Amino acid sequence: MLLPRRSTGRQIPTILRAVTLVICTLLGTGLPVGPLAAAEGPSGLPLPRFVTTRSNPINVRVGPGTRYDVAWVYVKAGTPVEIIQEFDTWRKIRDVDGSEGWLHQNLLQGKRAGLVAPSGTEPVALRRDPNDDAGVRAWLTPSFRVDIKECDGKWCKVVATTHPVTGGPQSFDGYLHQEQLWGVYKDETFD
Repeated sequence: MLLPRRSTGRQIPTILRAVTLVICTLLGTGLPVGPLAAAEGPSGLPLPRFVTTRSNPINVRVGPGTRYDVAWVYVKAGTPVEIIQEFDTWRKIRDVDGSEGWLHQNLLQGKRAGLVAPSGTEPVALRRDPNDDAGVRAWLTPSFRVDIKECDGKWCKVVATTHPVTGGPQSFDGYLHQEQLWGVYKDETFD
């Protein structure tokens, strides 16, 4: 129903009061409001969120659909990316370098992975326990990919797998400081 222009102008203060009431109610309950609050996309899942690529190769597109040009190609499954927007069945992702593009939802999975201190230059200690005094299981180079099993807000339990030229892969499980990983948010907890 369309309202005459004069009526619409009088309803704006009423609408603003209602919005203010909702915001005040949320603030009073301690629920996050504003930029710190996680939004939800059409999927009902929070935005932003981290996921991994499901298969390879995967064409990342400049827009949400196959009619858009390919921006770049992921050649390895399990690459961590951050979903920052959703449009129908398409997900806008951001990678560790900050590049953004679109992938179909079927090309992504909820499995968590991360990259070790991607902007660092020094190896990072993979600890036996979530403690700075715990023994070192392995030294991981910057941008080394790990599977993230759980995080408590300070430490993440991870599995690091090497793929040597000769011999089979070797896996090392242990703990990394959460801030040493790209692929998990500050203070995020999950198991």
